[in-house]
Amino acid sequence: MHALVAFFDDEADKRVRELQQRVGAKHRYPPHLTYAVAGTIGPKVRKELREDLERLWLPDLYLHTLSTFSTSENVLMLGAVVDTELLAVHSAIHDVLASKVKNPSAYYLPGNWVPHCTLVHDVDDEAVKAAFAAVFPVEPIRAKVREVSIVDTQTGEIDVLKKASTAPR
Repeated sequence: MHALVAFFDDEADKRVRELQQRVGAKHRYPPHLTYAVAGTIGPKVRKELREDLERLWLPDLYLHTLSTFSTSENVLMLGAVVDTELLAVHSAIHDVLASKVKNPSAYYLPGNWVPHCTLVHDVDDEAVKAAFAAVFPVEPIRAKVREVSIVDTQTGEIDVLKKASTAPR
């Protein structure tokens, strides 16, 4: 599987990792927000994504809402505030990906996507309740996007598509 993700600046990364440690979570990758997941995001599409991302300004993310996905893999997450800038980037990314990737995950498509950063996942009901109690209340985290990358969840390879903008914020 390939995931298109935004990794955070050092301060936001540190704050999310502190929360993950408080709930005993161990993650293979640094804290991030996932824009899209597909079976394969190939080289031609990556080239198009790089070109498109160069024209886009990547807005800061406001990780503000402590919440859960109650699924077979229970997730405790920090939900990102959804604003027009975040939706515009998400939409632009999916415009490039449309009909060009194999097996896109419906959870990340426009209209279905819940932008978030996972704190802990794949735990039972009692563990997610305990994790919630361990970190509640959470101070909002302003996360600047450090880079947008493709993560290969099989090999662990990370392909950087765009480094953060140096424009003033």
